[in-house]
Amino acid sequence: MQYHVIYDGNCNLCVTLVQLLENLDKGQLFDYLPMQDEAGCASFGVTPADCEMGMILIDATSPDRRWQGSDAAEEIGRLLPVGDVFVSAYRAMPGMKGLGDRFYEQVRDNRYSWFGKRSSTYHSPYPVGCKGIANNTGEN
Repeated sequence: MQYHVIYDGNCNLCVTLVQLLENLDKGQLFDYLPMQDEAGCASFGVTPADCEMGMILIDATSPDRRWQGSDAAEEIGRLLPVGDVFVSAYRAMPGMKGLGDRFYEQVRDNRYSWFGKRSSTYHSPYPVGCKGIANNTGEN
């Protein structure tokens, strides 16, 4: 694992996107930590207030390298196979970065009302600190 993804484990949209990423990556590049795990987040110096600003991507080999919000989404996309082509094209279009940032903020701020809130926090089968497939189903 080279990157830690801190996501909202109570957000239906966030969980769906994490599950998509899990299926694409199979725990090779990313591991996952729900922002509801305050102790786990604190181990990276991430506070609940930090989590309110959106998902966080942390470089496991250099934990002070981190991205948040739309920057984290872009970096995740860039790290996926062929993703760099799409992210580079997106970043090259005038005005798209600003629009993307504002769109991310709207989704972040309205995620529960637009997409719903889970009754229990989703925990990934690829949790931070574990190599390979965990034996949990991801449902808690």
